[in-house]
Amino acid sequence: MKVAVITGGSSGIGLACCRTFREKGYKVYECSRRENTCESGIIHLQADVTDEESIRTAFNHVFETEGRIDVLVNNAGFGIAGSIEYTDLNDAKRQFDVNFFGTVVCIQQVLPFMRKQGFGSIVNISSMAVPLAIPFQAFYSASKAAINSLTLSLANEVRPFGISVRAVMPGDVKTGFTAAREKTSEQSTPYDTVLAKSLAVMEHDEQNGMPPQAIAEAVFKAATKKNMKPLSTKGAQYHLFAGLSKVLPTSLVNRIVGMIYAK
Repeated sequence: MKVAVITGGSSGIGLACCRTFREKGYKVYECSRRENTCESGIIHLQADVTDEESIRTAFNHVFETEGRIDVLVNNAGFGIAGSIEYTDLNDAKRQFDVNFFGTVVCIQQVLPFMRKQGFGSIVNISSMAVPLAIPFQAFYSASKAAINSLTLSLANEVRPFGISVRAVMPGDVKTGFTAAREKTSEQSTPYDTVLAKSLAVMEHDEQNGMPPQAIAEAVFKAATKKNMKPLSTKGAQYHLFAGLSKVLPTSLVNRIVGMIYAK
């Protein structure tokens, strides 16, 4: 039986991925900081992507138990919102510690197993906030941009070992991510009015967005289809947005994003 390991799989996109891989016949291991709340057929491993030792222990357990790891989905992450000027540097660093370096830690732990077995697939969860950088989510956007660069670089490094690496860039998805987004400044700032409007637009779009199952299907496709772009998205409008971001002048694209989120 093929084996999938999915980080941040206790809710939202991660849980939808766990269910999808389970339904496709995979044995699924879910890694998260939370206590075991998993459904039947999903094996919970309590581990924190910012704790390298806990991730090492989790991956060792999976490989020793199953003798293989076919797929790793790096989904664990969170978002912060606030102006660049008033974001505490420690909050910005924590954003990268989870979203970017947490992904790096998982990749570093799984690659020895995948190289040994001569196959494997790694799918990183990125965001449409990369081609369309969102004001007041600068550090989230930047952490996901780093994921895209990591994905492209790693894909070339591990291709000779039979390992594929891809990233899926979700747009607006209706999950608990919206409520969990952290505001980085509690003090009054000159940005408060436009920040409140920007967050209202973002939260409205997210809560009217795609179901997480749609992204899970895109992740499964990225993990299993042979001929796939290294960076992909889901949904006709997001394919359009991604395409326009490539052909239109960057200044125009950025101005449009500003009109939507920072007017």
